[in-house]
Amino acid sequence: MEWRSAGLSWADQERPVLVWERGEVSPLVVGRRMGFRAVGRRQCVGARGNPCPVAAAVPARGTQARCADCARLDRAHSVAADTIADDPRTYRVYLAWFGAGLVKVGITREERGPARLLEQGAVAFAWLGRGPLMAARRAEELLRVALGVPDRISYARKRAVRAALPDVEERRHELERLHGFALALDGWPESLERVPSAVVDHGEAFGVERLAGAGGGFAVTELVDGGVVRGDLVAVAGPDLYLDDGGRLIVLDSRLLRGWRLEGAESAGDAGRTTVPVREVPVIQGGLF
Repeated sequence: MEWRSAGLSWADQERPVLVWERGEVSPLVVGRRMGFRAVGRRQCVGARGNPCPVAAAVPARGTQARCADCARLDRAHSVAADTIADDPRTYRVYLAWFGAGLVKVGITREERGPARLLEQGAVAFAWLGRGPLMAARRAEELLRVALGVPDRISYARKRAVRAALPDVEERRHELERLHGFALALDGWPESLERVPSAVVDHGEAFGVERLAGAGGGFAVTELVDGGVVRGDLVAVAGPDLYLDDGGRLIVLDSRLLRGWRLEGAESAGDAGRTTVPVREVPVIQGGLF
């Protein structure tokens, strides 16, 4: 049977699941063997619930799996693109921690709770404020400049620090220090309510302790027709699946699955190992890259 992935979801904030285009979900259970084979070519997934009208082929290495036209449609009315200035919903400003010295500031809809932080692979985070969208945007820019932190961090950097993380107390201390500095800044929008410090740690949910001492592993760079990915699930951090493939740690960005037809891959001794292109993930101490 063939399936098409709709991505990985942290919507229930308890356990990640793989979502399929037909609506089914597959819980991701640590220790469970999983494997699949890519079939055919990678096809555009469309935008906002609509299929791509030309079923365009898309590059295997991209994470969005959309052609240029569908990507533009998907960005329309996007909060990230600043196209919904009059959005009446409440937003939250947050600090997200990915590794020592690797922190970013961002915003998310309050109704989503911490789902956005889980999706990004934030090992820990703290809320800073809540209020209207444009006030949250102004606070985000204020904090980005004052704290000297970015609003985006590449997944390559996140993976590079994940195998050498400091302990829970150290990351909590770093976030609390930044939180205190942030709330003491002048220039906060009056309509934005400041939120007291309450650091949330996702280390246990992600299983990052199981990555300690394992090195950075080997990241899948792309799927190919007939290529196999297989292994025992070790951890899930953001969109990344960590698989033990016969003693080799494979890191699969689940966004690379979208747009492919996938079929089950049965174990077949040495021939049943991962066969798609991979590259070694460096292990970086702290936020330098």
